Amino acid sequence: MSDLKRILLVEDSDNDVQLTLAALEETNLANEVDVVSDGQQALDYLYRRGPYAGRFGGHPAVVLLDLKLPKLNGLEVLAQLKGDPELKQIPVVMLTSSREEPDLARAYALGVNAYVVKPVGFSAFSSALKELGLFWAILNQPPPGTVPKDGG
Repeated sequence: MSDLKRILLVEDSDNDVQLTLAALEETNLANEVDVVSDGQQALDYLYRRGPYAGRFGGHPAVVLLDLKLPKLNGLEVLAQLKGDPELKQIPVVMLTSSREEPDLARAYALGVNAYVVKPVGFSAFSSALKELGLFWAILNQPPPGTVPKDGG
């Protein structure tokens, strides 16, 4: 049985979801990727509410979070996540097309772990995601007490 934790991808663009999944697949990561398409679904997933109430496993290894989302935007999700003692240690990577300085400053002020602007071409996008996936899902060591025992 694998003890690899899931990756949560929060992205409303079907095209970006497909590109992200293809890029992560190219890294040969064994981590499963769960996808939600808006900020409210992301919080429901993390808090195990609604359709995610019976979700198996612990917290994701990393949350790849888009900035511009329906219902709740990425910064609102980030603020709730990092403001919660139970969830704040989950690494969050803002994966967005926004290069606007106020977005970048706000994300870091709220505690984002990394802010990555989506490259335009697939090759550059794929390369960036390979590095992100390898780092956060394989190399990064989470803080003590955040890895679930017995598979979560």
